[in-house]
Amino acid sequence: MNDTYKTIDHNFEGETFKVRGSKFIGYAFPVFNEEEVKFHIQELKTKHHKARHWCYAWRIGKEQIRFRANDDGEPSNSAGQPILGQLVSFDVTNVLIVVVRYFGGTKLGVGGLINAYREGAKLVLETATIIEKTIDVHLKLTFEYEHLDKIMRIIKERQLVIVSQKMEMNCEYVVSVRKMDAEEVQFIFENLRCLNLKIVD
Repeated sequence: MNDTYKTIDHNFEGETFKVRGSKFIGYAFPVFNEEEVKFHIQELKTKHHKARHWCYAWRIGKEQIRFRANDDGEPSNSAGQPILGQLVSFDVTNVLIVVVRYFGGTKLGVGGLINAYREGAKLVLETATIIEKTIDVHLKLTFEYEHLDKIMRIIKERQLVIVSQKMEMNCEYVVSVRKMDAEEVQFIFENLRCLNLKIVD
């Protein structure tokens, strides 16, 4: 079972380059939803307010990947698709790439644009530190306080990450477990018969 994916964990700016007078700069951002996509694009439009185009593509998701490409006024499929192609080529997700273009007065033609936007995306992805993350499952454990030691022993033995904990009338822990180990860990907890277990988002 493949339970890993590649992404970035902070923003990167690629090398600025020129093609027949036009200037291109690529940016990469970690994103988890379309609101974040809009925020980063708006920030770049403010930062590069004299630019002509802010073309972009993104991929979001771990197992079910959604994607979008936007030409932002360039000829159809001459900008967004080449950027998306680099996201696919580098096999990254939860990533937005924006390539900013300052128009230099000379039209590049569709072929020239495809090459320029592809290069802008490629340069920023080569600059970026690409990391591998695991796909995790979150388990909510609800149990009485007297069973805390028993539960904690399993958490430590299995090296589970405690995402949150509440100690009130009952104890409520949310733990994170790597997807490939989730079934086995679930089985261990269920066999205790002293807790209520639920898979949560």
